Amino acid sequence: MSQNLLITNCRLFDAAEAEQTTSILIENGIIRQIGQIEPSDHNNKLDAEGKIIAPGFIDVHIQGAGGCDVLDATAEALTTISRTCARYGTTGFLATTVFKPDQPNHHLSLAARHKDINPSGASILGIHLEGPFISMEKKGMIQPDSICSPSMKVLEQIHQVTDGTLKMMTIAPELTESLQIIKALVSSGVIASFGHSSATYEQTLEGFDAGISHVTHLFNAMPSLHHRAPGPLVAIFSNPSVSVQMITDGVHLHPAVMKLAYEILGADRIIPITDGIQAMGLPDGRYNYNGVEYESKEGAGRYADGTLIGTSLSLNLILKRFVQFTGCPFETAIKVVTENPAKLLGIEDRKGSIAIGKDADLVLVDREFTVYATIIEGNIVYEK
Repeated sequence: MSQNLLITNCRLFDAAEAEQTTSILIENGIIRQIGQIEPSDHNNKLDAEGKIIAPGFIDVHIQGAGGCDVLDATAEALTTISRTCARYGTTGFLATTVFKPDQPNHHLSLAARHKDINPSGASILGIHLEGPFISMEKKGMIQPDSICSPSMKVLEQIHQVTDGTLKMMTIAPELTESLQIIKALVSSGVIASFGHSSATYEQTLEGFDAGISHVTHLFNAMPSLHHRAPGPLVAIFSNPSVSVQMITDGVHLHPAVMKLAYEILGADRIIPITDGIQAMGLPDGRYNYNGVEYESKEGAGRYADGTLIGTSLSLNLILKRFVQFTGCPFETAIKVVTENPAKLLGIEDRKGSIAIGKDADLVLVDREFTVYATIIEGNIVYEK
C-alpha cells in the first residue's frame, strides 16, 4: 500500500524557469498537488536537493536484466528484472519474449500473473512477443523453435497463455495469412508491430493497411533501403501515423543514421528502447540467451558469429546516447521515453507525464541522466 509522500526542492524537467523548484504531494500512489506545499507530519518526505524530476521511464522492449530473463520462468527472475530496471529510472516495461509453439510457455503464463506485482521494482505493463510469425531470414537472436507460420490456432493459444496481458506482437506482414493475424490483433486491442521481416515496400504498405501501427527496432532485422527496391524503410518513414522503436546505443544504429532518422521522423514518432538482455547492470562477460551463449561487451550483446542480440545498457544510458548522437533537447529526450510509450500503450491518462491525478511514477535525475531516486506509485523503490 502506497503511503503519502511529499517531494520537496525538485525541478520539473520541462519547467519554463530551469532553476525554479517546486514540491509534489503524492497520496495513495497518485499525484495530488504540485506547487509550494506546506509540509505535514502525516507525510513521508523526500528532499530532492534541487535535482530534476521527470516521469518514470517506460521501456517497451526488454528481455532481461540483472542476470535474469523473462524466459527463466521464475517469479524471482521477474522481480530481479523489475528491480534492476528501477535502479536506472524505468518504472514500467513490456516483458519482451518469445512464444514456443507446441511447448508449455510457462514463462508467459508467469509473466501474465506477475504483471500487477511490483513490490520493489518497475511494473510489468504487459507482454511483447517477438514472433512467432516472423521471417526466418530476419530472425536475428530468435531461435527457430520460436518461429512458425501464421496461424489463427496458434494466435488463440497465445491469447490463452497470456490471459489478456499481450500488448504488442512483432510480426512480418509478408508471410501467408499474416494480414489476417494483424487484423485479429488490432481488433483485440494488441499493437501489431512490423519487425523481423523481409517485406518489400508494397508488402509493408499492406501491413499498415491491415493495422500495423508500430515498428520494432527500426533498421534492425529488416531489409536496407535500395534505390530500385525501397523495402520497408521508405514505407515506414512516409507514414506519419506509424511510430518506431530505436536502439539508440550507437552500435545497432550508426550515430549518423540515428540522427538522420530523428530529423526525418521527428521526436513524436520515436521511442528509444534497450532491447535489454540479462547482462544489463552486470559486468562485461559471457552469458546465455535461450540456450545459446553470447558475449556482452561495452554495452552490446553478440552471438559468436557476430549477430547483435540486444544491449546491456540501461534506459537512462540509451537516452544519454540518444541526446549525444541526435542533439535532441533534454526536455524532448525525457518525453520520448515517457509520453511517447505511454501514448503507444494507451495509458497516457495515467502515466507518462507529471500532472495532478496521474500515477506517481517519477524519477530524480540530473542533465546527464544519472538516476538519484525512482518512485513507483508513490513508493521510493530506489535511492542512490
